[in-house]
Amino acid sequence: MGAGHAHKLYRHGHSPVHGLPPHTKLAAVFAFVVVVVSTPREAMWAFGLYAVLLGAVACVARVPAGFLLRRLLIEVPFVAFAVLMPFVAEGERVDVLGLSLSVNGLWGAWNVLAKGTLGVAASVLLAATTELRELLLGLQRLKLPPLLVQIASFMIRYGDVITDEMRRMRIARESRGFEAKGVKHWGVLAKSAGALFIRSYERGERVHLAMVSRGYAGSMPVIDEVTASRAQWSYALALPCAALLVCLLGWTL
Repeated sequence: MGAGHAHKLYRHGHSPVHGLPPHTKLAAVFAFVVVVVSTPREAMWAFGLYAVLLGAVACVARVPAGFLLRRLLIEVPFVAFAVLMPFVAEGERVDVLGLSLSVNGLWGAWNVLAKGTLGVAASVLLAATTELRELLLGLQRLKLPPLLVQIASFMIRYGDVITDEMRRMRIARESRGFEAKGVKHWGVLAKSAGALFIRSYERGERVHLAMVSRGYAGSMPVIDEVTASRAQWSYALALPCAALLVCLLGWTL
């Protein structure tokens, strides 16, 4: 596994959450999301408790609320979809502030907003306390198919390379007086996209040949063996276990 790349979602720190092995955090977040999705939408109080649990984790991890809220903006498209649901859904209607809204649509919007926001918040906390390289090591430790781990590793490693290539191509176009102003310039942009694809493909071929010449046989060597103690597993699984208790209460009440 190659060297890690810092990403904008990661926040450097030395909190107990940062120090947990990556595969324990991945398992905890996955279990938490499953519990949240399994909670009946009518148990509104349960989602409030889930938010409190995530807030407690953020405090322990020393992740500021502003940092978390800014990263939650990624779910804006889902919020827009949820806002439209009460207007387009069929079934029983109810008047709210002079607007005729669907009851099923209102419940559906709440379901999407509550569960989606909690899932995104949990993922943001995971990314804020775990470096990309550690996430890949955690996925490898959890026995994710090696091919998928390798694909993710190369995406992370060469994403910045391709982005930089796009930047150089844009500067080259602008230095020659090009400025996209309308549909008539789409052909130039399409040719640029095609050139970028060809360059990326050729780079991939060169990288693959270089790896084969160095003994690559379909699997990457494991440099760091990540392990976790029972105490670390217990600490990581405290979040989904607490959420599970809340979910069970939501189904019984």
